[in-house]
Amino acid sequence: MQLKDIAKQLNVSVSTVSRTVNGTGRVGAKTRERILDAIKQTGYQPNEVARSLKRRSARTLGVVVADLSNSFYSKVIKGVEKVASENSYNVFVCNTDEEVGKEEEYIRVLLQNQVSGLVIATVGSDVRLFQPYIDSGIPFVFIDNLPSLEDRFNLVAIDNAKASRSITQHLVDQGHRKIAMMTGPLNQSTSSERMLGFRKCLEENGITPEVRWIGVGTFKQEYGYRMMREWLLNEDRPTAVLAANDFLMYGAIKAIYESGLKIPEDIAVACFDANDETGLISPGITAIIQPAYEIGSIAAEIIMRREHDKGRKQYEKIELEPVLLLKQSSMGNKG
Repeated sequence: MQLKDIAKQLNVSVSTVSRTVNGTGRVGAKTRERILDAIKQTGYQPNEVARSLKRRSARTLGVVVADLSNSFYSKVIKGVEKVASENSYNVFVCNTDEEVGKEEEYIRVLLQNQVSGLVIATVGSDVRLFQPYIDSGIPFVFIDNLPSLEDRFNLVAIDNAKASRSITQHLVDQGHRKIAMMTGPLNQSTSSERMLGFRKCLEENGITPEVRWIGVGTFKQEYGYRMMREWLLNEDRPTAVLAANDFLMYGAIKAIYESGLKIPEDIAVACFDANDETGLISPGITAIIQPAYEIGSIAAEIIMRREHDKGRKQYEKIELEPVLLLKQSSMGNKG
């Protein structure tokens, strides 16, 4: 049901219905009451995307991330803010706590509040959430995780499968063949690609991935702790553990130490994004380090380019190189 349908049904002009819906202009009391009754009966909902586009003001970016307590996202935000500030833009930041419902609501609210573009680390995989906004021309840049889109999107990320393969190969080179992997939900591309790289590396080295040593859950510390405790209950335990993010690894390390075991002497550990800039964590954790600040700044630059050239049809997919930071937590041959 559209405004013109309600107008036709009540034999009034579309502009009269529009003024009633938006609360603007003068409409007679009886006419307004008829229109509001018709709206209630038909279940009409205003097209918030179109309305936000009409009144959209420039100079505001929205950033939606999965977990603000994660240092990766805080660095991404700093990168976005730098470019936004240089271009006299403001930044709104939203934290979804890895909940799809929160993500949907924040995106809706941000667009209603006239943001010029969005940088988003989605936790969902359903393209239908984003398609209306993408079709409307609002610049979106995805980071870290992707929904099931085809080619019409902007992306700044690393090759997660390649990075996971690289850090797994390091563990194999240290003599490990009993390697466990813990990751988040496999409907998130970040999780699935890191799992893919892990499996591929093991197979290339003639190692059969053990189903019992593959943990798929959330990216939370609590899951890493629970999964590691479960593995440690068995006498035949892994000699090395790869975690798809640092929170999972911190949980695993807690479980290892509570069991009276040592790192790396008893179990070697490695993960994504554990970058201890203080040098206080001992032993230091081997990790794939994503260029988070650059990811954020490049994502914001893409939005700037699309704002300055609103007819721009070309989408940008930028792949950055991570760094494999070798520390004591994975060193020592277990052959």
